[in-house]
Amino acid sequence: MAKATTIKIKLVSTAGTGYYYVTKKNTRNITEKMSMRKYDPKARKHVLFKEAKIK
Repeated sequence: MAKATTIKIKLVSTAGTGYYYVTKKNTRNITEKMSMRKYDPKARKHVLFKEAKIK
């Protein structure tokens, strides 16, 4: 069976609040770890979110 092109990842806030988003990543197009600036409602501002594995 073929390997899936997209995997689910968790984007964890670098503000230390423990807030995270769950999203998909195409492993064929994006080979490095993802990082995005998104809104953290616990910190009430936009912060950097970094990729982590879903357990």
